Amino acid sequence: MTNLLEQLKNRRIALGLKQGDMMLRVGMSRQQYQRLESKGNPRLDTLELIAEGLKSELMLIPREKLGAVLAVLTNDGNAMAGKSAGDSGLTGGMHEGVREKKSLSDDPWQDLLSDTE
Repeated sequence: MTNLLEQLKNRRIALGLKQGDMMLRVGMSRQQYQRLESKGNPRLDTLELIAEGLKSELMLIPREKLGAVLAVLTNDGNAMAGKSAGDSGLTGGMHEGVREKKSLSDDPWQDLLSDTE
């Protein structure tokens, strides 16, 4: 998993932005942004400002839910396959005595924030 500063850089590049473009987006000079991206330790309000400039959101994800979040983000339904038949990520209907799992496209969050695994 990449660290937060690498994620910021990757997001900026994915949007086709240069470090100098961040001045117009977040009011930070190229030099300031370059320093932050390479070895910075930004404050939370700075991170929120940068996330807004990169059309992104900051989230705190519980470690036990990280795999499920990554699966949703990468559209990898196989990571959710470890859930048991009694979990709420399943449909209510029965099919030949076996409950079927909802697809990620039907329910992309599949109880990611619930307290159960």
